Amino acid sequence: MISNIIPEMRGEDSMIRYYCTAGNGMEAFLVDEVKRKLAAQDVYQIPGKVLFSSSVAVHRVCDLKAAERLFLLLKHNSPVRMSTHTSPAKTASLLQSRLLGDRCQWISAVMTWSRLQGELTSSRNTVSANTSQRDREKGRGCEKQSDEGEKCLQGSRKRTHEFTAEESDEKRPRGREQSTRLALELEKEDSVRVLKNVCAAYSKKELEQNVESCSKNTNHLGKDNSLGSVENVSFRINCKCSGSLSRCISAQEVSKVIGMGLSRMLGWKADLKDPKLEINVYLNDDYCLLGIPLTRLPLANRSYIKTTGLRSTVAWAMASLAQIQPGFCVVDPMCGVGTILIEAAKEHKAACFLGVDIDDGQLQKADENVVFAELQSRVQLLKASSMALPLPSASVDAVVCDMPFGRKFSTRVNMAENLPVILSEMERVLCVGGTLVLLLSPQLSCLLKKLLAQTHSGPKCNKEAKLQTGIKNCLVSSSEQQNSPIKSLSSQETLTFSSLRHQTTLRVSLGAIDGLILKYIKILN
Repeated sequence: MISNIIPEMRGEDSMIRYYCTAGNGMEAFLVDEVKRKLAAQDVYQIPGKVLFSSSVAVHRVCDLKAAERLFLLLKHNSPVRMSTHTSPAKTASLLQSRLLGDRCQWISAVMTWSRLQGELTSSRNTVSANTSQRDREKGRGCEKQSDEGEKCLQGSRKRTHEFTAEESDEKRPRGREQSTRLALELEKEDSVRVLKNVCAAYSKKELEQNVESCSKNTNHLGKDNSLGSVENVSFRINCKCSGSLSRCISAQEVSKVIGMGLSRMLGWKADLKDPKLEINVYLNDDYCLLGIPLTRLPLANRSYIKTTGLRSTVAWAMASLAQIQPGFCVVDPMCGVGTILIEAAKEHKAACFLGVDIDDGQLQKADENVVFAELQSRVQLLKASSMALPLPSASVDAVVCDMPFGRKFSTRVNMAENLPVILSEMERVLCVGGTLVLLLSPQLSCLLKKLLAQTHSGPKCNKEAKLQTGIKNCLVSSSEQQNSPIKSLSSQETLTFSSLRHQTTLRVSLGAIDGLILKYIKILN
């Protein structure tokens, strides 16, 4: 690999070299995003990181959704080689010669970093001013919109209740079963109207709260860290050392060697508590990498989400796999706190979204998140079971769902037992050509593949026995997440999923555990 030192910026169109960290399995999403959104060049992927060059404004780089953290790249070089018998003095000399370079290169890089910090501050101030002006204009008409919206909602509810009462009177002789069927059909029609004709009215109080929340959370770009001078800069070294090199020298020793070299070369002062500049060093058997963080908080910390659920980068990746187009109707049948819906709605502004969940607590948090993100006009929530979605068949364009693992958050639903019914409902409401994107545990993924393989292989005399065996084999290591034994699926034997065609499977890190993202397309049988 060739050493890569940031040159001094010579014009507005000059390329700047960055790198981003990414969770395991997210690198491919990040590569695609930087190429598509930033017209990035010289894109280079290594495990957990993506390096690229771009000339776009830095605030646009900070809008990357698949990235965890953003850095200004100082150096990307071949790995440092040394043996356990190398003397401390020779080790220090080798590290400093390989990692530090000359004084002019560091000064140029730090000046670039300082200029980017100034651009971020200016961009943040501009966004804040524009937001305040826009919200003041919205506030002038919010009371009138609220009154009209309330009247519309009350009228709709009144018509719904009258229609239900009339139908019940007419059909009462047919018994309770007929009335239940009519109520279900009416609920489906109403759900479609909500999905297709979303119309939200802000109250003045809600608007003020949203503006205040937005202002508080714009600080994710950090304070004004621009340097007036590159002299007397306080700094801190953060080092991660792995592989064979870690057996020769520790990360603390590397930090000390680099710190002493910078102090001697530039006159900077080390400050471990509150440095003005932070330098990250990664050393392993494949490369050495140096960079300066451009934001105080990770890019993955979304300023528009109040209550976190699924990792935001993974939620965004799932939404991107759904290939949402303008005018699409997208449903999450087990929406939880609404992370997937919010990430999708922020990215695709010409589509409408419906979140379904059976849990009142989750729906309450989802509603708070939707309001906090100011997405009431395009994201609607509905209490219903994922095993009986109140939606007509072939009525939505994409279904995106994080099916609970039962580890981080408890669930009252036995996912293994109910997976065939839940999957059947997702397939039913999905239109032909629509996309199904699921996040599953490895055990549930194994079960799903067994179900689909059994369906596509055609009828067999020992179908039920094989299906039961497959389920038990898939779930042998997931007994902790299931509170009840697997019941017979004989009552669900008629369920088929022959219209679902597998497209891709991706493994992503969810922190302590991994999950599998599976994508399917519904085809015409």
